[in-house]
Amino acid sequence: MFFHDCFVGGCDASVLIASDNGDAEKDAHDNISLAGDGFDTVAKAKLAVEAQCPGLVSCADILALAARDVVVLAGGPGFKVELGRRDGLVSHASSVDGKLPGPELDVTGLVNLFASNGLSITDMIALSGAHTLGFSHCDRFAHRLYNFSALMPVDPTLDPAYAQQLMQTCPRVGSEPNVVSTLDATTPDVFDNAYFQNLVARKGLLTSDQVLFNDFRSQATVVRFANNAEDFNSAFTSAMRKLGRVGVKVGKQGEIRKDCSAFN
Repeated sequence: MFFHDCFVGGCDASVLIASDNGDAEKDAHDNISLAGDGFDTVAKAKLAVEAQCPGLVSCADILALAARDVVVLAGGPGFKVELGRRDGLVSHASSVDGKLPGPELDVTGLVNLFASNGLSITDMIALSGAHTLGFSHCDRFAHRLYNFSALMPVDPTLDPAYAQQLMQTCPRVGSEPNVVSTLDATTPDVFDNAYFQNLVARKGLLTSDQVLFNDFRSQATVVRFANNAEDFNSAFTSAMRKLGRVGVKVGKQGEIRKDCSAFN
C-alpha cells in the first residue's frame, strides 16, 4: 500500500480515499490486489491516534509507520521513519495509469520508472524484494503459463515444476478472476530474502520479478541479496527511506485528515 501510494502523486495517503462512485485511486485495476485488512489497520490506527492527539498526525505518516511495522512483525528489519507528511487532496483511479510497475515490465522499464521517482536500480531491486510478502491475481501471470509463444506454450524462464504448480492454481479454462497466488513460493508469510533465492531458481511469479535475475544489469545484485540477507535488509531499509520522500506534501499543499478514507 505504501509503495502504491507513493508512486502515484507522492506519499500522501491518496490510496486510502474511498469513493461511492468507485473512481478513487484504490479502485484502479493496479490496486485491486491491495488487501482490505491493510486499509482497516490504518483506519484503526488513525482512530486511536486521533483520540489522543487530534489533528496532529497525518494518514500518510501512519501509512509509512504501518509499512515499517508490518515488515518488522513479519521478521524483517526495523528502521526509523521520517515524519511530517500531509495528506493529499486528490485521489482519482485514472491517475494510476502508467505510474505503477506492471507485471510485464522489463528491467529497462523498471529502471526508468523508479528513476522518475528518484530511486536507483539497487533501490528498485531491493524494493522488489517486498514481494517476499503478498499475492497476485492469475490474470497478472497466466500469460506465462498458456500460449506464451507459437513455439513455447510456457515461459521458458519459469521452472517447469513451478509452472505446473501455478497451473493447478490458475487453470486456463474456468478459472475464477479473483484467484490469487503468493508472490513468494517458499516463505510467503515471512519477510526474508527467499524472494531472491526464488528468482535464482526461476520461481519468480511475475515477468517483472523474473527479469531481475535474467538481465545482466540486475542479476549480480539479485544473487548478492539471495546469498546475503543482511545486504538485502540494508538496501531495503535505505530504499524505503528514499521512497518515503517521494512527492511529500507539506504546509498548504495538503491537510491532516480526520478520517483517512475521506477528505476533510
